[in-house]
Amino acid sequence: MRLKQSRVKALGEQEWDQDAQELLQPFVKQGRVFNIFRTLANHPALAKRWMVFANHILGKSTLGVRDRELLILRIGWLCQAGYEWGQHVQIARQAGMSDEEIRSAKTGPDTAGLSELDKLLLQATDELHADAFVSDSTWQSLQQHYNTQQLMDLVFTVGQYNLVCMALNSFGVQPDEGLPGWDV
Repeated sequence: MRLKQSRVKALGEQEWDQDAQELLQPFVKQGRVFNIFRTLANHPALAKRWMVFANHILGKSTLGVRDRELLILRIGWLCQAGYEWGQHVQIARQAGMSDEEIRSAKTGPDTAGLSELDKLLLQATDELHADAFVSDSTWQSLQQHYNTQQLMDLVFTVGQYNLVCMALNSFGVQPDEGLPGWDV
């Protein structure tokens, strides 16, 4: 975690106004409201609109879960967003990724033993992070694996989670209990 305490408070249930209650009700029903959402409850109108996009990326993307998680883990690592890393280590494990596969998001596209596709996913993430652009050679290689919608979802996934990492790091969102750290 870049900050040891939050800059934008994760609101406790007693602090939720009516808009925040409406925003967070689905998470309450699921039995757990993560700190990212408790923090976003400070600005329910923004959170409500952002969540439409975030829900597409996380639940309606044309990318497979494993590929999506590799992209998210890589951008989380590149942005040094500890909260994002920990949340998506858990999701990646639920999706069947091994800790070795998860660690490849730290070491990047030059990691020995990666499949061609994993190298390309990590390379595309690195390029988007460094230059806001996927190079022609990476794009052409990705076209051998993905259709146009999947390529669009790839770019938007990295962009969405780059944005989330910026917010998490800047707001100082603190880890939820039990969240894995960088030591995976």
